[in-house]
Amino acid sequence: MSDNPYINWLSMSDKALIGTIGSFVQHHRLNQNKSQSSVAEDAGISRSTLSLLERGEKITLNSLIQVLRVLDLLYIMNAFKINNEISPIEYARLQKNKRQRARNKSKTLNSNEDLEW
Repeated sequence: MSDNPYINWLSMSDKALIGTIGSFVQHHRLNQNKSQSSVAEDAGISRSTLSLLERGEKITLNSLIQVLRVLDLLYIMNAFKINNEISPIEYARLQKNKRQRARNKSKTLNSNEDLEW
């Protein structure tokens, strides 16, 4: 994994991206002084699956999430959070319907009400 903060993720191959994820997991596991066996056991996966992940091999998304949870790394899921934003077209539509001035609430008389027989 490169220390360059300006990595062009778009130009990386899928294999390179998976390798980056594996290096990330391995780095944090080692920083927490945890063995592959203990992380794998806590995550409910085999040690070989964790080894595959750290080497940049294909594993299931479920296994990755379990490992991230064990290593207390689920904060990276914030990158996938969807913020509800209003589209510019919808905003313009709302502004168009926005009240521009106050109106008098005078009661209009029905033409029959005015007649007193």
